[in-house]
Amino acid sequence: MATNINTDMTAASVDNAGRSPSQQMPLAGHPNPPHAQPASSGGISPGLWLVIGAVVILAAGVIVFGILSRASAQHRLEENTRDSATLSVNVVRPNTTGVQTEIALPGNTQAFNDTPIYARTNGYLKAFYVDIGQRVVKGQLMAVIETPEIDEQLQVSQANLKSAQADLNLANTTSERYQNLLKQDSVSKQETDVAVSGAQAKKAAVDAAEANVRRLQQLQSFERIYAPFSGVVTARNTDIGALIDAGSGSAQPRDLFRIAATGKLRVFVAVPEVYAPAVHDGEQVGLTLDEYPGQTFYGSLTRNSSAIDQSSRTLNVEVDVDNAEGKLLPGAYVFAHFALPQGEHTLGVPANTLLFRAEGLRVGLVQNGRVHLQPVTIGKDNGSTVTISAGLQPGDEIILDPADSLAEGQPVRIASIAPRSTGAAKQ
Repeated sequence: MATNINTDMTAASVDNAGRSPSQQMPLAGHPNPPHAQPASSGGISPGLWLVIGAVVILAAGVIVFGILSRASAQHRLEENTRDSATLSVNVVRPNTTGVQTEIALPGNTQAFNDTPIYARTNGYLKAFYVDIGQRVVKGQLMAVIETPEIDEQLQVSQANLKSAQADLNLANTTSERYQNLLKQDSVSKQETDVAVSGAQAKKAAVDAAEANVRRLQQLQSFERIYAPFSGVVTARNTDIGALIDAGSGSAQPRDLFRIAATGKLRVFVAVPEVYAPAVHDGEQVGLTLDEYPGQTFYGSLTRNSSAIDQSSRTLNVEVDVDNAEGKLLPGAYVFAHFALPQGEHTLGVPANTLLFRAEGLRVGLVQNGRVHLQPVTIGKDNGSTVTISAGLQPGDEIILDPADSLAEGQPVRIASIAPRSTGAAKQ
């Protein structure tokens, strides 16, 4: 019986060895309760498997999260790098300016007649009767010059004239006597001809003496200085007792007085070449001065030079304005307002958008995030702004303060859009 029992147990063990723990049959005499642990000591429970799975999933999530975070940071770094490498610019859109109806240009007023008064004789100033700011009328005595040398020369010349006249009288008498004696054949023909020629020579000497007297009398008349026209004395450059040099006899003559006729003034204005076709003789021009705010003086465009000055590219025009009240002073700074013909609306941009290149004038436009160097044509230069006659559209985005190194196709990004430049109907 013992042998059979061992044989059965061995067979049972061999049979159980090929099965899984859950399939192994219980040994005889040792029933397996329902909640008993498996017989094998190396097995893993289902709970432990759940824990291991959760840990694996958590580790995988952490790894995936780290990979995604690193990729996102790398992407942001690349974006920041690209942004740092891309030029940041400020842009402005062109402004549609209104129709310009007039242009104001600076000018200077000048007296209609402005004349320096020089002395025509040498001497010393004896007296003057006018001073600066005093109004004079034509023919008014302004000063008297003492000319002792001229006076003495005149007296000598008058004496020489009397002597020449006496010689002429004697020569005429002698000539008549010889002509009468010739009729009686008392003298020769030769002697008569000599007497007649001598009388003619004496006559020429008298004429020369008379001319010298008239010259000295004319110089003596220059002792008294008269106003050549009505006006105001603007300068006096002499005083009593001062040495006077004749204007024609001195290398650098000094004027004694200066007279300006201020009843009517001339205003000379340099008109830019672009506006030259718009100004015409005879048109009315308004004049404004800072010292008379809100007041306009009107004059007439009298004449123009009909030629462009090559150095300044301007047309010189003259505007005459009545100044009966004397409000306008010669040499004053004025603004002349010229009417312009009606024109079309134009585009205006700030002057700091222009690029001066060897190939011509350009502006930098931003198109699809890249630079486009657009050729433009200036219609008018207003100083801080310019009017573009060709090359721009109202919606163009123009780069402000472009760098000289700005290149075609260069990537850029817009930092800000400046307000449109303001345009005015009057300049």
